[in-house]
Amino acid sequence: MKLRDAELHAQGASQFTDDLLHPEGTLAVYPAVSSIARGIIEKIDTEPAFAHVGVIAVFTAADIPGVNQIGNFSADEVLLAEKEVVYLGQPIALVVAETGEIARQAAASVVVDYQSLPAVFDARTADKMGLHIAPRRLFSCGDVEAAWAGCDLIVEGSAVTGAQEHMYLETQNAIAYPLENNGLRVFSATQSPGGTQRSIARVLGLPMHAVEVDVVRLGGGFGGKEEQATAFAVMAALASHHLQRIVKISLRRDEDYRLTGKRHPYEADFKIGLDRSGKILAYRADFFQNAGAIADLSPPILERSLFHAGNSYFIPNMQVSAVSCRTNLPPNTAFRGFGGPQAMYVLESAIFKAADKMGVDASRIQEVNLLREGQHFYYGMQARRCMATACWREAQSRFALQQRQLEIDAFNAAHKLEKKGIAIMPICFGISFTSTFLNQADALLHVYGDGSVSVSCGAVEMGQGVKQKIGQVVSVVFGIDEQRVKVESTNTTRIANMSPTAASTGADLNGQAARLAALQIKQRLIDLAAARLGGVDASEITFEREQVCRQGQPTELSWNRLVSLAYLSRTALSAEVHYATPELFFDRTKEQGQPFAYHVYGCAAVEVTLDCLRGRYRIDSVKVVHDDGQPLDVMVDCGQIEGGIVQGLGWMTLEEVLFDDSGRLLTDNLTAYKIPDMHFAPDIDVHFLASATNPPGLMHSKAVGEPPLMYGIAAYFALCKAIRAFIPAWQPDFRAPMTPEKVLLALYQKQHPDA
Repeated sequence: MKLRDAELHAQGASQFTDDLLHPEGTLAVYPAVSSIARGIIEKIDTEPAFAHVGVIAVFTAADIPGVNQIGNFSADEVLLAEKEVVYLGQPIALVVAETGEIARQAAASVVVDYQSLPAVFDARTADKMGLHIAPRRLFSCGDVEAAWAGCDLIVEGSAVTGAQEHMYLETQNAIAYPLENNGLRVFSATQSPGGTQRSIARVLGLPMHAVEVDVVRLGGGFGGKEEQATAFAVMAALASHHLQRIVKISLRRDEDYRLTGKRHPYEADFKIGLDRSGKILAYRADFFQNAGAIADLSPPILERSLFHAGNSYFIPNMQVSAVSCRTNLPPNTAFRGFGGPQAMYVLESAIFKAADKMGVDASRIQEVNLLREGQHFYYGMQARRCMATACWREAQSRFALQQRQLEIDAFNAAHKLEKKGIAIMPICFGISFTSTFLNQADALLHVYGDGSVSVSCGAVEMGQGVKQKIGQVVSVVFGIDEQRVKVESTNTTRIANMSPTAASTGADLNGQAARLAALQIKQRLIDLAAARLGGVDASEITFEREQVCRQGQPTELSWNRLVSLAYLSRTALSAEVHYATPELFFDRTKEQGQPFAYHVYGCAAVEVTLDCLRGRYRIDSVKVVHDDGQPLDVMVDCGQIEGGIVQGLGWMTLEEVLFDDSGRLLTDNLTAYKIPDMHFAPDIDVHFLASATNPPGLMHSKAVGEPPLMYGIAAYFALCKAIRAFIPAWQPDFRAPMTPEKVLLALYQKQHPDA
């Protein structure tokens, strides 16, 4: 199947926001930002900026005509700092100039006097100081405290996961065009056109209908453009509104690193109790989320951590709590998995440690605790169409994992300075926004007189193939060639109040809306065709291969002919449909409910080879059995799975975000911050679980964007096993990522603290 954008991408002909043509005289805007992590602003001197030839204007918070507030989830994020700064790099003023380079130089010359205040960068320290974004939340089931007495083994420990840079190919950028009556058209690289529109309108004091936001496509997002693209779009809009000129902002890679947040670092304490067979009887975990200085999306990310703290296992007695800690780092934000990976890693660490104490492989504990059909999650939802065991057994059988472990044991025995390890990672990931109201979408569909079809919806294409899937769904409903269907840019004048393209729901929500709109028009056309064919029963009419069929046999009516007849008979060839995911609810006073439409299951085995002399390692293979329901597009889904796996492997191994003691980012380039490349990428074997189905999903498919990232967690534990093969007494500290430097230190650490 031909991918819609693949040819354009290969030719370099795809248009992104930064590629849009704009006339000569377009201005550039760039922010002057805080040089300290926390302090009181005593004075802002913008005069030095005007010494640079080409500077047009400088704007501060005093120039905002509306409300100086861009936080969509929580009203704690100003566009421009006015009284205080809370992280290094926080925007204070906007410099508008004839070129981006002039704007940058002038912004650097803005002088800000501060009263410096002590800053906090560590989540646990912030927690002790009572610096919280929101109160601690707790999910539980059973009686954890009573269950400890019945456990044959209890282990305790802590685990840490680091931040992760989004590393989308396209950096943050936006361009704003002034329109008549103080209106604006803004092209923005955002996953949330509706949220961006709302923030621009709020800051400028305009009604939302005066602001049009359009997104052609994104060069990657991964959550980093769900909330954090908003500020840059508002900057361009504010300057354009004041000057009535076209204004653009486009960050360089190093600027994008420094001015945006990352995946949330987490710290956690855990306690797990098991019986002699490996059954988990009780589990407790306390999570400390480093939110950064501003809420952004930290509370809902924290909530999803709580929803996924049990991963793919049934644990009868469970208590997990989490708190979002306010520090003086740039606000951390959404990232593929949205808090789920951090929580899953903690439980896998607890299982690994328990397995070590029991003298068994972690896979034994994993297998006996897998969720079964009809069991309940600790937040009250029942596991339906549960594929956890099916994926596990298929992976064991298809990839002969027990035999592979024996081969690895033999290899390790025969090689002194090279060791292998293999670890298994089952996953269970809920699909829906956990904020129930976001689970809605609209679609506007037109059938034109020549038989071609236009679809407008709220889905943002960012390389995940969502428009491919939506176009395919509409073509299947109409029985026409996919090339007849165009999925338009994502635009707030065509689709109002759209939810972000996030939470792996883009195809489910928008595809369902598009399908229902197509079905409305199809029914009108069927009724017309039935009448045209002599009043036959409408139930006998189908559309197949651009032909109208009766009882499966072609009639004299083609698709084009029927569309022409519909127009001539004044039959509506347009439809607008609203879709809301049914049966979702969650009571936050009890932390119980049904927050997800369904769950995605899967199982992966990750194998590594370790060079015990130099600490270098290679991820050899990732073998996956994935529950994808009935895939709409196998090629698209395979691409998503492979990309998610590599991103997860990077998070667990190479990608380490570092700040200095003043809150300055040290890893602000690709020399200091390592990401997986072609040489790092392992052999990936993906097998879709056969006979899987998913009635709640779009045409029985399942979402695929986020769940595969969690397979990468197994790499950490595979490396632990390889290190253990070299140093049997070594104990992991469960602090990810496991960089080659950390591996080398582990291989040659002193065996005794007092040695």
